[in-house]
Amino acid sequence: MENIALIDSFSEFKDDKLIDRVTLMAILEDVFRNALKKKYGSDDNFDIIINPDKGDMEIWRNRVVVADGEVEDPNSEISLSEARKIEPDFEVGEDVSEEVKLIQLGRRAILALRQNLISKIHEHDNTNLYKQFKDLVGDIYTAEVHHVRPKAVILVDDEGNEIVLPKEKQIPSDFFRKGDNVRGIIESVELKGNKPQIVMSRTSEKFLEKLFEQEIPEVFDGLITVKKVVRIPGEKAKVAVDSYDDRIDPVGACVGMKGSRIHGIVRELGNENIDVINYTTNTQLYISRALSPAKVSSIKIDEEAKRAEVFLKLDEVSKAIGRGGHNIKLAGFLTGYELDVIREGSPMEEDVELTEFSDEIDEWIIQEFAKIGLDTARSVLNQDVEDLVRRTDLEEETIQEVMKILREEFEE
Repeated sequence: MENIALIDSFSEFKDDKLIDRVTLMAILEDVFRNALKKKYGSDDNFDIIINPDKGDMEIWRNRVVVADGEVEDPNSEISLSEARKIEPDFEVGEDVSEEVKLIQLGRRAILALRQNLISKIHEHDNTNLYKQFKDLVGDIYTAEVHHVRPKAVILVDDEGNEIVLPKEKQIPSDFFRKGDNVRGIIESVELKGNKPQIVMSRTSEKFLEKLFEQEIPEVFDGLITVKKVVRIPGEKAKVAVDSYDDRIDPVGACVGMKGSRIHGIVRELGNENIDVINYTTNTQLYISRALSPAKVSSIKIDEEAKRAEVFLKLDEVSKAIGRGGHNIKLAGFLTGYELDVIREGSPMEEDVELTEFSDEIDEWIIQEFAKIGLDTARSVLNQDVEDLVRRTDLEEETIQEVMKILREEFEE
């Protein structure tokens, strides 16, 4: 009964874990050999025959017959009188094979066998899982929300594998409920103890690059190449694309008619604003394109310092800097240059830094203007009030009051 019950449990493991027959045989033999070593000191002289499919198993111990009183190693030698109890015609020097029943190992050893088997099966599963997901690092993966924790969302895929989406890898606007399907890239797989921890990310540049591959056929087919991606997750991204076929407009193909192709990607990323630009090896042109939607007047580049002075008309400055400085920051990341904005204008045209008005305008209001690249009096006065209401967190009444204060400065 002990043999049958144990082998039945092995068959259950095989069915549950989908382990191939050869692997299961190897694990079982390893488990039994460990038990034999503990019981007899060595397993070298044992033959183990396992048939998990049929649910039977045999263990045979091989010993050499020696004369009575000359047994030095009871595990590898058997006395003549003991051997003849097995078969009466044995002689000294012959080999004796004797079946060992599991019950002879003791009940405690049998329990240990099962625990050891469970451990080995888990170790095998974890190794396979680690290898499987290690090959998926950098690829898009979909899993279902199992439960939401303060610092992470725990996802489960179709095979029951657990995937972690940490809070810092989530887009700020992400909101998940149990049962939701979530897409991201497999960012890393690490062994925590013996168990692999699979980490998903939705904030990685690689996720946006892979979305382009998935959603835009020309990128998937290699007709369009994504040269570089930079992101401020949930806010803004810039993607440089190129094509080796002059007949293909890479930006047009990626954006689609009236934004039809890019729209799905934007929605997936929580309405992240995505600028798609044509890549070029012409540095000046590349920087100019990267600062879109601003129109650049001229650029002065210092290759050694990797800096560029970008000259813009006053009404283009706020566009170049963007809300919260996101546009100029991403343009710098995309091109690899530190960008300095230089305002163009008549030398005779007076302007005053907004900070000079700190006695009349609250500091937080000045900061609101600075967030969208407006840090001088004239840069504010050149804006439309309705546009400023839309782009800042300021009320129209507040903006009108600020403009009144600024106009008075110049009227004097």
